[in-house]
Amino acid sequence: MRENAKWSFWDQMAHLVADAYVASVQRTGAVAVLLPVDDRHPLELLDRIDGLLVIGGADIDPAVYGQERDPKTESTYPDRDAFELALLNEAIERELPVLGICRGMQALNVARGGTLVQHIPEVDGVAPHRRVVGTFDGTDHTVELEPGSLAARAAGEELHTARCHHHQAVDELGDGLVVTGRAQQDGMIEAIEMQNGAWVLGVQWHPEADERSRLFNALTEAAAEASKAG
Repeated sequence: MRENAKWSFWDQMAHLVADAYVASVQRTGAVAVLLPVDDRHPLELLDRIDGLLVIGGADIDPAVYGQERDPKTESTYPDRDAFELALLNEAIERELPVLGICRGMQALNVARGGTLVQHIPEVDGVAPHRRVVGTFDGTDHTVELEPGSLAARAAGEELHTARCHHHQAVDELGDGLVVTGRAQQDGMIEAIEMQNGAWVLGVQWHPEADERSRLFNALTEAAAEASKAG
């Protein structure tokens, strides 16, 4: 992501990725590579990687999926939207393994022509999937994954305890996608993947917030297999 950041004496635009994502990839033995937002040559970056991880972050501009902006839609970054959507579509075309997390899952859906719920209604004044901004506290919930799905195989189980932090969600599914996971508590879409069996997975929860998660290992294994095959 490209956002304003402060460090040492500096306050300026920076290309950012949270250490939790980097550490999660590195624990699998893989090399984590940051892809900076590139407005000129985004697809050339895919030549340098074996698998694509699209992480969480700001809302996607609703204009991208043909909707008027809801008052509760938060900050958007059109350059990041365009960059990630281009990467996702090209990665799928190249048959690179893809894992989209939170916003990354939403971007996957939008890249395939789907839409989003711009704001999940509160329940008794509380946002059920983002109880406190900036923390995963109180958001542990059970996700039911379809037996035999990529989501279930990657997670290593069909009932998965997940941690989330989002106020938007997948609405209309994009082309070629299928829902393979829902929150047990309210049926919210929690996992989507390609119907054709390609290693392309989106999860609404944050596996980087749980060191026990097997999703990063699954992505690394898929990337290694794809690299050998290529």
